[in-house]
Amino acid sequence: LECIGGSEGDIPERLKARNVKPEAVWECENGLGVTSQQLQKAVKVVEAWACCVDELFQTYDYLVLPSSQVYPFDATLDWPKSVAGKSMDTYHRWMEVMVPVTLLGLPCVTIPAAIGKNGLHNIGLQFFGPKNADAGLLSLARWYHANIEIKMN
Repeated sequence: LECIGGSEGDIPERLKARNVKPEAVWECENGLGVTSQQLQKAVKVVEAWACCVDELFQTYDYLVLPSSQVYPFDATLDWPKSVAGKSMDTYHRWMEVMVPVTLLGLPCVTIPAAIGKNGLHNIGLQFFGPKNADAGLLSLARWYHANIEIKMN
């Protein structure tokens, strides 16, 4: 609170006055409304997800997810308002495939998986591993880069 000054109740207005983008103000407004019960419930969801991932890492060294749910979009857009015909109710829904890894603070590396007709990398893969597997993950990414030929669309 000290960095923007004022009390908790006027944070959104102070952010707006500083021309902070509307999505960040929305996050602040909604975050201020989270109850301790909602927070406890969210922590339980994260803990359950962590247990699932720990079980997966008993069998697999690394896991892979797409890096995005959409191909690169026009830079003049704030964010994609729909994905595969489904409306996005918040600005971060279009990138929620990143949440499972980020939520647990796991090491992750994103690599290109396809090159579009325009010659740009259109979509990638995020390889991730258990905590403290950073060096092995980087070795895997280097191997992938050196050995997997990326085809043009």
